[in-house]
Amino acid sequence: MKIVIAPQGFKGSLTALQIARAIAKGINTVMPDAETVLVPAADGGDGTLQALVDSSNGTIETATVSDPLGRPIEAAWGAMGDGETAVIEMAGASGLALLALDELEPLNTTTYGTGELFTAALDAGYRRFIVGIGGSATNDCGAGLAQALGISLRDADNNELARGGAALAGIDHVNMSKFDDRLRGVEVTVACDVNNPLCGDDGASAVFGPQKGATPENVKQLDAALSRFADVVENDLGISVRTRPGAGAAGGLGAGLMAFLDARLAAGVDIVLDAVGLDATLDGADLVITGEGQIDHSTIFNKTPVGVAARAKTRGIPVIAIAGGLGEGYRETHEKGLDAAFTLVSGPMSLDDAMADTANLLVGVTEEIMRTIEVGQSLKV
Repeated sequence: MKIVIAPQGFKGSLTALQIARAIAKGINTVMPDAETVLVPAADGGDGTLQALVDSSNGTIETATVSDPLGRPIEAAWGAMGDGETAVIEMAGASGLALLALDELEPLNTTTYGTGELFTAALDAGYRRFIVGIGGSATNDCGAGLAQALGISLRDADNNELARGGAALAGIDHVNMSKFDDRLRGVEVTVACDVNNPLCGDDGASAVFGPQKGATPENVKQLDAALSRFADVVENDLGISVRTRPGAGAAGGLGAGLMAFLDARLAAGVDIVLDAVGLDATLDGADLVITGEGQIDHSTIFNKTPVGVAARAKTRGIPVIAIAGGLGEGYRETHEKGLDAAFTLVSGPMSLDDAMADTANLLVGVTEEIMRTIEVGQSLKV
């Protein structure tokens, strides 16, 4: 029996590779002759960098960059094992989790540090990028990233704009004369699971600004600033980003990446599953086991288990999911290709205890799953 194991990491507990190894151990305890193929996965959000690095035998690198408020921090980026592709999670440099609640400043936070991660990867020789843009603390349309890459954003008096989204209200023109030439012709693929336009009621500021600390007045101010940015980019670069799906992702970083780096935006899970080569591993597989920390209604929106199941189902392969918890609406995933879902919790226990013992719990529930499969194989129908 060939079993493909393609989970994502359990946030705050184990990486996708560690999860896959624990599941494989449970399988081989019951079926020692089973062939297990480990495919660490993710959906473009938290854990994407680690999954892509692990699946390709790459490395985690670090660089000193600016956090959303301009303070120096150490941030990670990934060098995939192909020697050509770098992985950047913008949240590591420009993410909401880097700020305390009383530090949320959506008018002034910047993606400059994310641009510095690009520079670090360029310095290491990489010209192909996979970028995860979830979890941002910023609403600057990628202006900070652009400035870090040598693009000058100037006001009517030809002064460089300050960092942050509010400053974009004064943008007059874009000067590309000092743009880092190494970025010309690079391939940038952005893992993006939202289709919001840049401006308006469904735009970056209105939809995502409040969670970053924006007041209703801030939202209006930022929306107008991003609208001004869109006008100038279209006028100076001939690129229209205002209404493009995904332009509003990560406070408009989607728009900035499309405008300045000709990035391609796509569903995060599809980018990752293509990069880790899931389709090739499914050839000849008898079973797929996937999973995530919590399976619930939100899982149906193209998160890892459903993304994995969709590809398995095109080949008629049954799919089982294992989760830390099964929340409201988890049965909806059955209609999305998950034939069965199991929780790893074996009895009453605290979340802290479950997270501390995740590996052993995974081995245990996988053993029981495989024993159930053996029972099914022995039945004569």
